[in-house]
Amino acid sequence: MLNPQPNPQLKPSAAGVFPRTDASTSDGAESEIYDAVIIGGGPSGATAATELARRGRRVALVDKAGRIKPCGGAIPTALIEEFAIPESLLVARVTAARMVAPSRREVGMPVSSGFVGMVDREHFDEWLRNRAAMAGAERITANFDKVERVSEAGTGASRAALRVHIRGSDGVARVLRARTLIGADGAKSKVAQQCIRGADKTKYVFAYHEIVASPPVGAADFDATRCDVHYRGEISPDFYGWVFPHGATTSVGSGSAQHGFSVRRAVEALRRDTGLADSATIRREGAPIPMRPLDRWDNGQDVVLAGDAAGVVAPASGEGIYYAMAGGQFAAEAINDLLVTGDARCLAKARRQFMKRHGRVFWVLGIMQRFWYSSDRRRERFVKICADKDVQELTWQSYLHKRLVRKKPMAHVRIFFKDLAHLLGFART
Repeated sequence: MLNPQPNPQLKPSAAGVFPRTDASTSDGAESEIYDAVIIGGGPSGATAATELARRGRRVALVDKAGRIKPCGGAIPTALIEEFAIPESLLVARVTAARMVAPSRREVGMPVSSGFVGMVDREHFDEWLRNRAAMAGAERITANFDKVERVSEAGTGASRAALRVHIRGSDGVARVLRARTLIGADGAKSKVAQQCIRGADKTKYVFAYHEIVASPPVGAADFDATRCDVHYRGEISPDFYGWVFPHGATTSVGSGSAQHGFSVRRAVEALRRDTGLADSATIRREGAPIPMRPLDRWDNGQDVVLAGDAAGVVAPASGEGIYYAMAGGQFAAEAINDLLVTGDARCLAKARRQFMKRHGRVFWVLGIMQRFWYSSDRRRERFVKICADKDVQELTWQSYLHKRLVRKKPMAHVRIFFKDLAHLLGFART
């Protein structure tokens, strides 16, 4: 868990097998050596930077200018509590969801207890980056180009050192010297493509949303305390569309992995169907979302991935903020262990610990997406299942607290038989 208060007095890096040196170089690289350079300043990268800086590590957090991740912006109770997120960052509190079936049947799912927090990624991500800077991380606005490994002497024995090539918005190139590198640069990560075997095999859903001005209370088919999820084939043939309130603004979006499907036209249709066609459009954003975690997150030497770069977006729901921050924390712990012990096997702990805690949820959600999202007929049945009170309670408890609910075993039994009836076609739709 992150310390909710920044460290007021930064200590030098903990003693380890990679002591800090500031020797000048002859290859044009800057003389200072970072314990870790982190590429990407979203929730995963900023969390990793904060964690390492609070441990006294010298950290550079590199993020491109003007990046805003397209995202519904929902964060669960577990994220707010575990990562000490102040309530001032919440732009809305959602207390219900509405599921819309292909037939336009609507099923309400009130939150059993508590609420889902909503954030605007433009301000939420910047706050996380500022927290990392307050902890001692150095923020650098630049694009990542490439990383090289150069053999150098500095601790009495020859060892590999990383040269991280970046380029500012002014076109000026810089080279950062680093002992380790964290790739938190999103889906289709350049760090992953260059350093991690098999990263090029990842499949993606492409997500697109439009941030629009929220209508006044009582206007349109809109509720500022409700998230709407549309499981209609014309809105998405294999994922879903959404209308998520953000206070003064609202995110209207869709995602699909189907080639040739226009998510822009789907969002246009969704806005028209929900009475938001005339709402002022503030910005438009799109990005790929990985469909499953990568099989490997590290290179076995000095590089590890986190967040979307590692593929940690939950199947079926597309939720990524909590898992990105958890992955960033695990990546930071793995890097710190490497710096202390010199054992590169520590890097594999990032994925191992993440999957131990969240792998079962990802497996269940993956099965759900592959089966229930595969046709409008199945989506119709899926929405009907969502009307079940046992399903609603267990779903919200699992989502809000980020663990599979083991209480109420009879509720699980009832859900199993209800699901079986739907799978076999015995239940009416």
